[in-house]
Amino acid sequence: MTLIYGHRGARGEAPENTLAGFQHCLASGVTRCELDLHLSKDQQLMVIHDSKLKRTTGIRGAVRRYNAEQLMQMDARHNTPAWPVPCPIPSLEQLFILCPFSHWQLEVKSTSSRRAAHTIQAIAQLSARHAVQDKIIITSSSRTVLRAAQRLAPHLARGLVAEYAWLNPIKAAQRYQCEMLVLSWTLCTQQRLEKAQQTGLHVSVWTVNEPALMRRLAAYGADSLITDFPGLAIATLGNH
Repeated sequence: MTLIYGHRGARGEAPENTLAGFQHCLASGVTRCELDLHLSKDQQLMVIHDSKLKRTTGIRGAVRRYNAEQLMQMDARHNTPAWPVPCPIPSLEQLFILCPFSHWQLEVKSTSSRRAAHTIQAIAQLSARHAVQDKIIITSSSRTVLRAAQRLAPHLARGLVAEYAWLNPIKAAQRYQCEMLVLSWTLCTQQRLEKAQQTGLHVSVWTVNEPALMRRLAAYGADSLITDFPGLAIATLGNH
């Protein structure tokens, strides 16, 4: 059975990384999601992909230069086809309260050692407060982030995000004691998928938007697919 994760909520069907997008994902029948995190100036976990605000809000500047309260007043529809109402940047805590997902992939982008440590500690504290430790996995392509997670929150699951094959992604995932390999679909051969699964890794493939590719990867035995179109994935693969 191949599980389905909504990518940044439902990036192809609603504004990415917004409450509206995550609620749309849930309404489509997909109860697992992938999202991206950055710290605000006041050390709150904010759900936004880029370290800068311009692409999604039209506002200049970096996420880390604004407090959470300021960020939650910004409309993140700037790069989205018509959407009827404003969609503020949410905090992770808002989503934990308002969106009952069964599992969350929390991706932390490459950053400094100090900021990585603060981000991991914030995730550990927030997930404990909302009792979702067993429903989350911290994912990253950054060795700095994975080392920080290994050291500061060893009780939380980890996943390596792999986009390039110049380093062996399976060996790298094992090095950081990961439970998941988040593999770009361009790297997902049946041989690599099976080899990763033989080492005990859950293989989650991204970003899978074409029905034919969804069917092919499911036939390979991919553990989960991350898609911009959760509604399309449900229609293609059934409610998994």
